[in-house]
Amino acid sequence: MVKASKGIMRKTRQKFRKRARQRGLSPITRALQRFEEGDKVSIIIDSGVHKGQPHKRFHGLTGKVVEKRGRAYVIDVRFGGKIKKAIALPEHLKRA
Repeated sequence: MVKASKGIMRKTRQKFRKRARQRGLSPITRALQRFEEGDKVSIIIDSGVHKGQPHKRFHGLTGKVVEKRGRAYVIDVRFGGKIKKAIALPEHLKRA
């Protein structure tokens, strides 16, 4: 038997799948969007862009932008009664 993978992308085949009309390259404007501190954003991981993806547990959650870190943003996300920080590039964020 083959040992089960324990990688960060395991069990994401359905979670990160794009719909038929969304397949292919994502628009460049998604990478160029800007957010200010205090903005509410939804974390929607774009599987076509591997760089700057937050952890898969944050996919579909909404949080508040806390700071900008290089090109990426730090987002406070409420997760299981706690506030956690997710770091993501703008390609994986959408205004909420």
